[in-house]
Amino acid sequence: MSSRPTPLAIGIAGGTGSGKTTVALAILERAGHANVSFIQHDSYYKDLSKLEPAQRRLTNFDHPNSLESELMIEHIKKLKAWKSIDVPLYDFTRHLRLEDYQKIKAKPVILVEGILLFNEAEMRDLFDVKLFVDTDPDVRLIRRLQRDISERGRTTESVLKQYQTTVRPMHLEFVEPSKRYADLIIPEGGYNEVALEIVLARIESKLREYDKPNISV
Repeated sequence: MSSRPTPLAIGIAGGTGSGKTTVALAILERAGHANVSFIQHDSYYKDLSKLEPAQRRLTNFDHPNSLESELMIEHIKKLKAWKSIDVPLYDFTRHLRLEDYQKIKAKPVILVEGILLFNEAEMRDLFDVKLFVDTDPDVRLIRRLQRDISERGRTTESVLKQYQTTVRPMHLEFVEPSKRYADLIIPEGGYNEVALEIVLARIESKLREYDKPNISV
């Protein structure tokens, strides 16, 4: 195990609804699932099961303190050391962690996605490549509305209230400033062919270090 090259760690940050997941899934699909360990910062929200449901809903989920980033940092370090991890599963409708975990095996490429990845120095220093997906606020808001209503059981009113009270202020305070740490800023979000080819070239170069590279670009 120790003789193998250290996996390539790629971080994808950006505001809510910017298209981070779309970029991540495009990379994952093109690079090959067999080559990539994919984890999301959202999985590491702190467990709020000790709070009443009404109290959970009042939590500022866009503040760094709402995430157990120290656990994610530990997990990324383990993946880079070729050790498997157990990623928490989070229930966004009830705002609590489930008892089950998702087993993620170490692979040549580690792909991590989340709005606050570059906020903490210890976290961003783990990434060999840092991508920031930059998208207009109105587009991000529309995407946030669609996602939270269809996937997380929220109402339009609750999503807009959350956006005004926490999402936008936290974006301006934490997410937007972290853009300066990015190696590559991807404008307009979503699928960006030029940016994707640049990242895939780096991945392909990493996989050449292995005896049997398995990538189709």
